[in-house]
Amino acid sequence: MIGQIGDGFKIALKTLDKTRTPIAAGAVGAARAAMEYSVKYSKERKQFNQPIANFQGIQFMLADMATKVEAGRLLCYQAAWALDRGMHKQGSYYASLAKRFSADMAMEVATDAVQVYGGYGYTKEYPVEKIMRDVKLVQIYEGTSQIQRVVIARHLLED
Repeated sequence: MIGQIGDGFKIALKTLDKTRTPIAAGAVGAARAAMEYSVKYSKERKQFNQPIANFQGIQFMLADMATKVEAGRLLCYQAAWALDRGMHKQGSYYASLAKRFSADMAMEVATDAVQVYGGYGYTKEYPVEKIMRDVKLVQIYEGTSQIQRVVIARHLLED
């Protein structure tokens, strides 16, 4: 037996505080991969006799992907930093911030990556289709994005 009788749920929640950050980091990695594939593809794919990377709409999508990936990465670092220093309360808060943001961000980036690929983005021939399927799961396990919002709000509202 771990802990005292009746402490199981509390122990499980503390475990989630430590596992949410690596899950968030995985989401950041998946988003970065989707972004890098999109950058490469946008330089290769041509429309109107030029790479689609030359089009402002594609450039804006790529710039937004990069911004989101970096923000998620920094939230993961902040959560890991607090947890590594034994700052449980702040670490729990930052882990939920990182998990919520990174999971949703990865889904947005993957969706935009599929958009960059156009119709090819839905085919198994290109990697962004699988990334989009995989990151959807990150929004669900280790606490859904909605549950992360509850955890974050509780941290903000406690005295």
